[in-house]
Amino acid sequence: MKNFVDLFDDSDWVVAKDYPAGTMMKILRDADCGKTILLKCARGFKMEAHSHVVTEQHFVLKGSYMSDNKTYSAGSYQIYNPHEEHGPFESQEGALILVIWDSVKRA
Repeated sequence: MKNFVDLFDDSDWVVAKDYPAGTMMKILRDADCGKTILLKCARGFKMEAHSHVVTEQHFVLKGSYMSDNKTYSAGSYQIYNPHEEHGPFESQEGALILVIWDSVKRA
C-alpha cells in the first residue's frame, strides 16, 4: 500500500528554506521521478520572479496569490515550462498550493 498523507493536518510541515520567511512546506514526493510539495504561503508572501530547469505545476487549494497582475484563487492551475520565468508572486491573505516539479531528464 502507498503511504497516506493528510494534506490538511498539522503534521510533517517544515520551514521552506528557499522561500520567504514564514513559508512552510510538506514534502509529499522527492524522488528521481520528480518532487511534489504542499506549500503554505503566509500572509504578505512575496517572491521574486525565477525559473527552473524542469516543468513546474501549481494547483491553488486555498487562498490566492497574484502574479503578472492576475489573481489565482482556489481552484486555479498553472503550468510553467522549463526555463520559463514566472512571478513575481505575492499573497496578501496567504495560500495553500500543491507544487509539482517534473524529473530532470538525463542524457
